[in-house]
Amino acid sequence: MRAISRQVQEATDKIDIDPRRVEGSAESGWLLLDYSDVVVHIFGSAEREFYRLEDVWSAAQTLLVIQ
Repeated sequence: MRAISRQVQEATDKIDIDPRRVEGSAESGWLLLDYSDVVVHIFGSAEREFYRLEDVWSAAQTLLVIQ
């Protein structure tokens, strides 16, 4: 989770975009990076199964899948 978060933040730093807010922690199993127009959710496997955001947002267009 930390590696994914770091990669996202390094990529957005290169184009001078800072998150408005960062919530959660790797230890909690959940991280959220709020970039206003884009919100990045990073979950541990148990949290991903619990929240099932893929089901909640199933009608939305998929832009990127990372597995």
